[in-house]
Amino acid sequence: MLTNVWRKSTLSDKESKQANNRQAKEHLSDFTTTPRMLLIALIALCIGVISTFVALLLLKLIGLCTNLFFYLRWNTEIANPAGSPFGLFIIFVPIIGGLIVGLMARYGSSKIRGHGIPEAIESILINGSKVEPKVALLKPISAAISIGSGGPFGAEGPIIMTGGAIGSFIAQFFHFSSSERKTLLVAGAAAGMSATFSAPVAAVLLAVELMLFEWKPRSLIPVALASCTAGILRHYLIGAGPIFPVPAHAAFLDPIGFGGCILLGLLAGLASTVMTLLVYGFEDAFGRLPIHWMWWPAIGGLGIGIGGLIYPRALGVGYDVIGQLLAGDISLQLILGVLLVKVFIWSFSLGSGTSGGVLAPLLMIGCALGAALSHVFPNEGVGFWALIGMGAMLAATMRVPFTSMVFALELTHDFNSFLPLLLGTLAAYSVSVLLMKRSILTEKISRRGYHLSREYATDPLEILFVREVMRTSVVAIPASITRDELHHLLHDGQAPRGIQHLYPIVGEQNNLEGVATRQDLLHLVRDEPDKRQLADFIKASPVVAYEDESLRNVVYRMAETGYTRLPVLKEGRADELAGIVSLQDLLKARSRNLTEERQRERVLHMRLLFPKRARELTKDEAS
Repeated sequence: MLTNVWRKSTLSDKESKQANNRQAKEHLSDFTTTPRMLLIALIALCIGVISTFVALLLLKLIGLCTNLFFYLRWNTEIANPAGSPFGLFIIFVPIIGGLIVGLMARYGSSKIRGHGIPEAIESILINGSKVEPKVALLKPISAAISIGSGGPFGAEGPIIMTGGAIGSFIAQFFHFSSSERKTLLVAGAAAGMSATFSAPVAAVLLAVELMLFEWKPRSLIPVALASCTAGILRHYLIGAGPIFPVPAHAAFLDPIGFGGCILLGLLAGLASTVMTLLVYGFEDAFGRLPIHWMWWPAIGGLGIGIGGLIYPRALGVGYDVIGQLLAGDISLQLILGVLLVKVFIWSFSLGSGTSGGVLAPLLMIGCALGAALSHVFPNEGVGFWALIGMGAMLAATMRVPFTSMVFALELTHDFNSFLPLLLGTLAAYSVSVLLMKRSILTEKISRRGYHLSREYATDPLEILFVREVMRTSVVAIPASITRDELHHLLHDGQAPRGIQHLYPIVGEQNNLEGVATRQDLLHLVRDEPDKRQLADFIKASPVVAYEDESLRNVVYRMAETGYTRLPVLKEGRADELAGIVSLQDLLKARSRNLTEERQRERVLHMRLLFPKRARELTKDEAS
């Protein structure tokens, strides 16, 4: 007999069992934020200060390298390579710069190759947001050499990577989780971009759309604080914005003007697709060369040098060219030089794996595209179409429409162009996502064997509760059961949905006393009488779920404990059993999500609008 064996053996553990059943549950709220966020925010503020000085240092370093490479003088102000006195010998300058970058990548760190943002994303997704300290040192130096020797890149990508490396480096001195390190890495990246372009809001949006992979206060607030800190300090260290001021345009356009914004966005999306294919086409071509990748940046430098001979203003960061296009100085030579020479040397050298950013070249190319179309589009003011093209090109290539729109506004302070920019960026974004599976940033990650989804949505496990998927028709075993009764129950008394693998052990008031697996109970009834007792197979302090819990909490609990079936307790009724939830039941949430995505149905019918006509049709069909 097994009568009362269970109850006698576990009476002394009653208090500990009840305490376990009342384990802390995550209270349902809009956000999962704790006071620990304040500590992360404080450290992010410090990272914002450091990243601002790093951005200033990198800008000065780019200016110094440009002056040394093209003018053989010691000066930290940004210079235009087009005025170099070297003449035909200018072709060798980018080659020398590429050779130095290749050597630094080979013998320093290969992570300095590329334009920075994919490398930051890869560190977040794959490496636990841990960046090697030497990357924080070598990345800005290699970028300054690459850009200073004529590379058609911007400083923002290296600054984003460097700021992120600093944030990660500081976080590694603390006892932080991978998510907290990610927040500080992105805080450093956003601060670097904010300091470079005086665009703190766009920097935060870029972090959300591209690097955080979440929209949560625990990460958004520290990142925004770091970006704001950098934006404030920039005013004193580098200067106030906007970087590319333009005269205010009309507050509203006519339908033809809005149509032009959409058309320009569509063309920018097509151009972005071609440019992305060019970059990775050149990368594939370099990959087939029978030489080590260390030499590729030097070959890329040769392409830059040839382009510099054809159109010298295509060299370097080109901030002056962007300002000229936005100011309405749009000669045919400038437009062709940017759209043909700049596009070629940028895609060719970027495909070679050298170090440099993509934001500034995209801004310049987008401005040139808009400026070219301004000759056929209606006149909406000086630099208007260049501004729309700038935002649209950025949105299509990097697939960050809101960042692109706000970025263009912060660079120019022309807030009257808010609606036209929204139309242009969304049109370009639509073309890009329809024509290309991956962007210029995520394609590089994909080629390294990883997949990155850029779609963010509410997890179905967040909005469904245990009570909606749990099984209530379950067999519970009384604690006072006899061996014969247990034998009969296991062989004849099954749950309506098939074999039950986990059995709750309940008391007289249906209160949960423990759980036992079917396999263990079968062993019990097969043993000799009185050799083994029911208590030997009972887990007296089971891990449980509650009716009012979200499925997300239950999934986490299963992942932490390794259990795939949990007894469910009724909320507010001590230990009263309500049912069982299993991993299979949790799949119902996923199934519901698939149904919402794939099942199409007509909810309203035309007969609601034309009831008389519907009755006539019904009579005709009946006859």
